[in-house]
Amino acid sequence: MKKIRGILYKTLIICCLLLFSVWKSAASELFFSAIGGQSCAYTALSAPEDSLKKSKKSQKAQKNNAPFSKRKGRVTFETFDANYARAVYYYNNRQYLSAAKLFEELYPLSLGTAHADTILFMFADCYFQNRDYEMAAFHFKDYARRYPSSDRAELASLMAIKAVYNLSPYYALDQSETIYAIDELNTFISLYPHSQYMDECNKMLDVLRNKLAKKDFELLKLYFNTENYRAAQIATDNFLKTYAYSQYAPEAAFILVKNNYQYAKKSVKNKMKERYEQCIMAYDNLVFNFPESPLGAEAVKYRDEAKKQIEKLNKHNK
Repeated sequence: MKKIRGILYKTLIICCLLLFSVWKSAASELFFSAIGGQSCAYTALSAPEDSLKKSKKSQKAQKNNAPFSKRKGRVTFETFDANYARAVYYYNNRQYLSAAKLFEELYPLSLGTAHADTILFMFADCYFQNRDYEMAAFHFKDYARRYPSSDRAELASLMAIKAVYNLSPYYALDQSETIYAIDELNTFISLYPHSQYMDECNKMLDVLRNKLAKKDFELLKLYFNTENYRAAQIATDNFLKTYAYSQYAPEAAFILVKNNYQYAKKSVKNKMKERYEQCIMAYDNLVFNFPESPLGAEAVKYRDEAKKQIEKLNKHNK
């Protein structure tokens, strides 16, 4: 009986050992399969990072293949040609600020070479294209002064004027720049009487003069509307002498008729007749100088009323 128990006990121990070895091998397989899964996941997550590095490398390669890499240091005689090509490239691609910075450094080194006048002209034009008209006017005038025999001297003078023209402000503001632009245009016309740009100059003159006329016209209207009749009379007379060609001239002449009538009506008796006569004279000037203006028909009533008042005054004086 004891022998049988011993055999059973040994058998049980052997079975337990076998079960433990089977469990251990299964656990090892599970452990390594889990590690393998994590490795795959790590590989999948790291893929975008690798592609990002590749895209950065491709961007660097594209920059290196660009026409011009980022400039380092100042322009020297040794780097003149490369920087000149870079400046022209910027200019042709409308990168005017970048081009202007390079042209400014290139010009002192180009003096005495065939590139000098081209660099100065393009430098001035960079400012013009960038709407910095004060600097553009200065450098274009400087070009015309330095290179008067150049084929571009006439164009440079015109561009300087166009820059000043663009500085002319709204008509209600101070018109010093407008007057200066007109003076510059007249100088240009006297220097180049047969210029190919004459039509353009005449158009600019018309716009500038019209702006001055508009300012004075609005002023005389203000005098009239505020019943400052004497000031309106003087302002209108001066306007018609200076801006007889203006589009505002017919209306100004009509305002003078009304102004003189109202001025006479509100005057003391010994001044009335003289001022009613001025109203009639203003009407005659209106229909003579602007016969096609429709305002003449409206002005008739002031002329007729002025005549009636003169007749009454004459009867009263008798």
